[in-house]
Amino acid sequence: MYARDNVADAGDGQQQLPGDELIDVATAALRMLGEATRLRLMWLLCHDEYDVTALTEAVGVARPAVSQHLGKLRLSGLVTTRRDGRRVLYAARGEHVRRLVIETVYAAEHQLSAAPGHHVQRAVDQPGTENR
Repeated sequence: MYARDNVADAGDGQQQLPGDELIDVATAALRMLGEATRLRLMWLLCHDEYDVTALTEAVGVARPAVSQHLGKLRLSGLVTTRRDGRRVLYAARGEHVRRLVIETVYAAEHQLSAAPGHHVQRAVDQPGTENR
């Protein structure tokens, strides 16, 4: 089958491209994940809530740098916050963000190992699941 075989059907079944504003927001989110420390932070935040101190210890980066990364992630809409007394807890914003981060890391894992895709939905449905 060739691409030209589907020319007559092209308008009927194909999805419309997302609008420019939507593409701009999506590209900005992907840019935020394109930095190693931010991706590490997001991985943690996909699985639980953390404050800046715990994130600093977990990723081994200076506190001011972690705070700056969290600010960028928050402004880009990838992270939410909530107060717990004097602490501010950070978490990934919603299921779509969690899936994006988790699937990105899984895809990289398969690229490095050349293993076939085998991850199941439960890893996304139940963040923190260690069995993949």
